Amino acid sequence: MALYLIGIGGTGAKCIEAVIQMAAVGLFTSDSIKILFIDADEANGNLERARSSLSIYQKSFGLFGIEKQDISWMKTPIKSFGLWSPFANKTSNKNLGAFFNYNNLKQNYQALGNLFDVLYTQEERSVDLDVGFRGRPAIGSAIMSQVDLDSLDEEPWQTLIAEIQNDAGSGTQTKILLCGSIFGGTGASGLPTIGRLLANKLTKISVRERVKLACLFALPYFGFTPRQGENPDAVYARSDLFLLNTEAALRFYVTQAKQTFDTVYLLGNQNLTSVQFSIGKNTQRNDPHFIELYAALAARHFLLQQQIERGAVILIGRQELGTISWDDIPEGAIVKTELVNATRFAYAWLANTVPELEQAKLKGVDWAQQHLVWFSKFYRPNQGVLNRLLGNKGVDLPDLTQESEQEAIRTFSSWCQDYLRWLHFIHKCESDSIRLFTHREFTPDTPLKKEVFSTLIIDDSRDETRRRSDNLLDLHLQLMSNVANLTPPIQGTVGLAKSLYKICRL
Repeated sequence: MALYLIGIGGTGAKCIEAVIQMAAVGLFTSDSIKILFIDADEANGNLERARSSLSIYQKSFGLFGIEKQDISWMKTPIKSFGLWSPFANKTSNKNLGAFFNYNNLKQNYQALGNLFDVLYTQEERSVDLDVGFRGRPAIGSAIMSQVDLDSLDEEPWQTLIAEIQNDAGSGTQTKILLCGSIFGGTGASGLPTIGRLLANKLTKISVRERVKLACLFALPYFGFTPRQGENPDAVYARSDLFLLNTEAALRFYVTQAKQTFDTVYLLGNQNLTSVQFSIGKNTQRNDPHFIELYAALAARHFLLQQQIERGAVILIGRQELGTISWDDIPEGAIVKTELVNATRFAYAWLANTVPELEQAKLKGVDWAQQHLVWFSKFYRPNQGVLNRLLGNKGVDLPDLTQESEQEAIRTFSSWCQDYLRWLHFIHKCESDSIRLFTHREFTPDTPLKKEVFSTLIIDDSRDETRRRSDNLLDLHLQLMSNVANLTPPIQGTVGLAKSLYKICRL
């Protein structure tokens, strides 16, 4: 199977961020996910954070090389086509008037120029759009409608279309999912427009019937209040227009875009989380939200379901307003197992494994052999111990102080921090109680406490005896026996991380 995931605008980038986190914990297959970001605001903070998570994931995934994965962690290759902006080839005058050559219209095509005046105010024609479409779908739709996939020979479109054509033509089950909000500017304008352009292009190259095309519409789930003193007539996103924008977008889908998509996912929330007002650029950096967890699970559903009725519209629901528990998660048993495994590993790695490795590097091999019973299973001990361990096998273990081993430690630590950051913030939603993990125990930039390791899971089904015996010391003792269970046997930091991930599974 091949999944192409296209994130449009800031919300689209946040949905991709969630997919990356869920792919890391093993909730997707070993088939590739291929990602494209679309945004006029190339410096958008949500986009930057999603691309950072992708980079961390790819570095961690790369450490496993071509070795067979016998754990769920990091089993999905993720490829990125990068970022495309409708202003990619424009270095100046990134506004609606310049894009449509407004002055030429007024001089030579007066009727069209007058129509342009009716449709757009002077502020909308002249405002700088390098921060995105400012919550105005009418502006974004005009810009996006000019995209021509037939004549667009620039990257990444050329490579993207070629790979879709190759996958579909070779018989690979090919699926494309577009995601973004329909209550702002970029997503509301880009989702139906890019979807229609893609559908037309796939029809023209004779592969449309072999490709499943779906979209994920994020309905309003956050809001904001403009800064005091902000000009009320200026062109910027306004959350009081979100519902109006949503209604218009849904009407457009029903009347004109319904035939474009095989499946539609609708995600939203009754309670709007308050976010900091931002015109755009790097300051538009909203915290992750639990709706984006559902977005990732929707992508999983779209990928794994073999038979979805054409034209299906899929919604979410929960048992109790204002609360999200494990019972509200689609395929809760599978999702819980993988999320719990990853969370326990990330916590154990940062709270105990990394501090012990730092001590070993500082105090030397002899100290490590004496105090860390598992050390000599993964790293080179002193020569006498090495000879006794290996005999005449000629196997060598890496030195902990090697730069490659230290870099691997830093890479895995970066992933653990990034994952726990994301997991912490999806629990922090106004008027909603998210009851999955005790997220306050891994608040960013706060020391992790070893003694709470056994209490990380809310609604833990284990009996009290098993929970009491679940501690980081005993967990690390299990590393002695588990290293032999890896397929193939792997030493060094990669072997240590894989072994720890494996024994963190409940």
